[in-house]
Amino acid sequence: MESMRIECIAIGTELLTTRRLDTNSVWLAEQLADLGLGLRLKTAVGDRREDLARVIQTALDRSDLILVTGGLGPTFDDFTKEVFAEILGAPLVEDAGSRADIQAFYEARNRVPPPANFKQALIPGGAEALRNPLGTAPGVFWEDPPGHPGTRIILFPGVPREMKRMWVDHALPRLRSLAGRPVHTLRLVVAGVPESTLDQRIQDVRERHGHLDWTILASLTQVELLARGEDPAALDRARADVMPLLGEDLACIGGGNLEDAVLDLLKRRGETLAVAESMTGGLLAARLTAIPGASAVFLGGATVYSAQAKAALLGLDPGTLALEGTVSEATSRRLAEAVRAKVGATWGLAVTGNAGPGAEGDASLGAVFIALAGPAGTETRNLRLPGDRADVQLRGTAVALDLLRRDLIIDQKY
Repeated sequence: MESMRIECIAIGTELLTTRRLDTNSVWLAEQLADLGLGLRLKTAVGDRREDLARVIQTALDRSDLILVTGGLGPTFDDFTKEVFAEILGAPLVEDAGSRADIQAFYEARNRVPPPANFKQALIPGGAEALRNPLGTAPGVFWEDPPGHPGTRIILFPGVPREMKRMWVDHALPRLRSLAGRPVHTLRLVVAGVPESTLDQRIQDVRERHGHLDWTILASLTQVELLARGEDPAALDRARADVMPLLGEDLACIGGGNLEDAVLDLLKRRGETLAVAESMTGGLLAARLTAIPGASAVFLGGATVYSAQAKAALLGLDPGTLALEGTVSEATSRRLAEAVRAKVGATWGLAVTGNAGPGAEGDASLGAVFIALAGPAGTETRNLRLPGDRADVQLRGTAVALDLLRRDLIIDQKY
């Protein structure tokens, strides 16, 4: 079904700024690929009727399947259904089931729905409402709209979790008949290696398996190496060739991220972790506790942002802190050892540093000190990390997690 023309329209002025990224269309592209369907075009458009109308008209003229996210809410700037209905000459008709769902949603929360919310129950005539168990905005499935036989339109809420649920419950069953040959993905997560270094390292393997579609995706915390193809056996052969080149830099295979890898290793070893955070302000613990089941090995920790907290919560000596500095290798070492002892964990991991915007004592901007206390002693890392405040904090958690991961894979076989 390669000739099928599929496009996605992401609606919302916020998607045209740096405040919010359009992750919905990326996720939908992955789901389409699993069906053997390829996304041809993607457009982000703001909340202006005339702009949206032009984008919709163009999509109707060139595409067979149009996936739309956003603009289904109750406010003045939510008018996706209205614009589609106007262009296609269809009336908006209240869907009784959708109205009942909106009423029930509010009653379950002991609230009265604002009258504007019932606007969401209006569905273009000839289209089908898609129930939304996670919110008040139903979706829309419209097959063969007026003047466009063979075209399918699916309107999703812009809230990612609602969109994903609607895809699974409603869109996927309706699109399976269109599926081509499924595309399979090999995903390898690599830590502690820049994307350019990884690219150079695997160049021969990529060329040897050039029939696969290779991609390298870099973030502040890890690098993902992706290979896609229709033949699972070909992906297995590529995996066998590339893994020896990655060695200890390979964090995980398939789903998951750096924090998943750390938690999985701790579980397999029957060991536990506690953290002490200064510069990262709890971000390290947040990354770990975002993973279901983390409580089996992550015991907790302390956000000791000030010298007072370091002394009161973890028992560091105020005089020593004043002498060595709150941002220093020695302090990171004391924090890791103290949190490990106080919580009774196998490992104690500590991060302190200066994320900016200015200098902090003798620590230059971007200076980060990480310490890992374990059964065999304590090791430290002194770093200078680039980026703004948020970047330095996030990069610091990644280096800390990777330091622990590399210690944990001792005696692990890849």
